[in-house]
Amino acid sequence: MKNWQQVYSSGQEESDVASGMQKVMPRAVKIPPWRQGQAADIDGLPRKEGVVVGLFPGGVAVNVEGQELLCNLAGVFRPPPTSSALAVGDHVTVALTRAEHADAQGDDKLRSDGMILSRSERKTALCRPQPRSGKRRDQYETQSFTKVIVANMDVLLIVVAVRQPPMRAALIDRAMIVAQRGNLAPTLVVNKIDLDEPDEDILAEYSRLGMTIFRCSARAGEGVPALAAALAGKSSVLAGASGVGKSSLINALVPGASVVTRAVRKSDQRGRHTTASASIYQLPGGGVIVDTPGVRELGMDMELSELPWYFPEFEPFAATCKFNDCSHTHEPSCAVLAAVEEGKLPLARYESYLRIFESVEQD
Repeated sequence: MKNWQQVYSSGQEESDVASGMQKVMPRAVKIPPWRQGQAADIDGLPRKEGVVVGLFPGGVAVNVEGQELLCNLAGVFRPPPTSSALAVGDHVTVALTRAEHADAQGDDKLRSDGMILSRSERKTALCRPQPRSGKRRDQYETQSFTKVIVANMDVLLIVVAVRQPPMRAALIDRAMIVAQRGNLAPTLVVNKIDLDEPDEDILAEYSRLGMTIFRCSARAGEGVPALAAALAGKSSVLAGASGVGKSSLINALVPGASVVTRAVRKSDQRGRHTTASASIYQLPGGGVIVDTPGVRELGMDMELSELPWYFPEFEPFAATCKFNDCSHTHEPSCAVLAAVEEGKLPLARYESYLRIFESVEQD
């Protein structure tokens, strides 16, 4: 076998050497005849458009014309390397398995109803940066990876509880930013109003920012009809901390859904995860709603200079800051800081801004 110096000296291309090696190397794995034929005739397979409704190890569930099909990925499928290849809500093109292979499905655990050929461009996306830590991650990899939780939704329902667990304005602020970055319309759903009255000052502030707010009790059914009417015909996704009642809302909005629910821990009033992956449900009034795993913190992949854009109440004051690139955290003659001190800007919102600023800076 020639080494690279010999190849270089002779003027021979490395690709020529590689092709010669391939001719004498035996196949490592024997491909079943039916799978070889399917790969060769992929262009002749019937194609259908569908929507991803579930992801799990070994396959993808795709709704095609009202039928749920188990699919795998075709060799021609080439998703971008910087984000999740597929997510619930993705619109995909599927090559259906030939009818003559249907009888073999029970004999082969790798059989599928079809192969995903391509994915349409996402109109919207609920995302979070993938953590850089973990034993399977390359510590020298600098390119960030975005985990897409769900795609092509219209509305992000930010679900909070009055208590058990208590309402956290910081989580609402982060979710609003995530929604805007993903081109989703943020809507606040205050659940568990049967336990206590919500903080009206907090709700008034979000109402002034233009956010639609629903108050409801999934357990008692209060406010659920109004929420259902607003979601009819739309694609919505639920997001919020574990224990706020997202799964209970699904059960209230979708008769027969029977999503498992669990109570919050008494020790720290934190929720416990009941949803392992994003799941999609058809609403009785039309449209769909997606339940997502509970998240206690929503990560964001952005530049620090972008953050003030998501606090529109800062704008009237930021225009008079001494520095054009003022971060509104420590600079002298900062008009935003002065407005907070004078009570012209809500202190809670500014504190939330500082917490998000610090978390983005650390990332």
